[in-house]
Amino acid sequence: MENEKKFISLLSDYGFKVAFADESDTLFLRKALQALIKSDIPIKKVQFLRNEFVGITEDSRGGVFDLVCEDENQRTFIVEMQLGYYKHFIQRAKFYAFQRFNTLVEKGKYQFDNLTPIYCIGFLAKGIFPKSNEYYHFGRLMNQKGEELDQQITHIIVEINKFEKKENDIQSDLDKLIYIMKNLENIKGVDQLPKFLTEDWIEQAMKKLDKSQMTPDQRMHYEMMLAKNATIIEMLKEDEKKQIAKETAKKMKAKGISNTDIQDITGLSLNEIQSL
Repeated sequence: MENEKKFISLLSDYGFKVAFADESDTLFLRKALQALIKSDIPIKKVQFLRNEFVGITEDSRGGVFDLVCEDENQRTFIVEMQLGYYKHFIQRAKFYAFQRFNTLVEKGKYQFDNLTPIYCIGFLAKGIFPKSNEYYHFGRLMNQKGEELDQQITHIIVEINKFEKKENDIQSDLDKLIYIMKNLENIKGVDQLPKFLTEDWIEQAMKKLDKSQMTPDQRMHYEMMLAKNATIIEMLKEDEKKQIAKETAKKMKAKGISNTDIQDITGLSLNEIQSL
């Protein structure tokens, strides 16, 4: 037990939910959202919205947001966390943003006046933009000259694995947020805490994530979610391996290598190879 980590990772399902989605005390969430949109104006309150949505038509897809809320200015914040590599995350984020956009448009009249802003925020444990060194991406609709055409939907992507700032380089609340998301699990005691982790909003989250403060029920819930996370991560790894094998098989087919040899090398079935 001596080697057990003191704090639960903010990148776990349990850690994310208790820190960001606690309706009884939203200080951490409000400060985090303010930091993510880089606003100097505090968010005074947030109202949690239903995180499940149905398809627009009988045959269209529905889904579940990790977290969706609205502030006092009717700005919508959709927050998603992705533990494994998922190259289509941007498409999923657009799908979620447009689902929310559709609910804001007055039904039957297609009225687009007074639409409130939507912020679609994604925390990615693994990066999806290999050509960029940036860890924080803020995007809106632009023209060919980089001029902003619309402010209604904003996509914010944080690639946590790219964040390399040291304690002495951290000043903004955004960097403080990403720092604890990446490093909290590895902090073993109070004596190792950087000074900025004593701010009230961060202390609030750390208290919820301190294993020594957990009730037996909370501990059981945490262990169950931990097991679920491990299963999901293994599934994502298998999917990634399968995709790499298929890409390799395509190249081998293009070179005229027999399907039998491709099967031996990649582990794919003949049906999978033939369908490529």
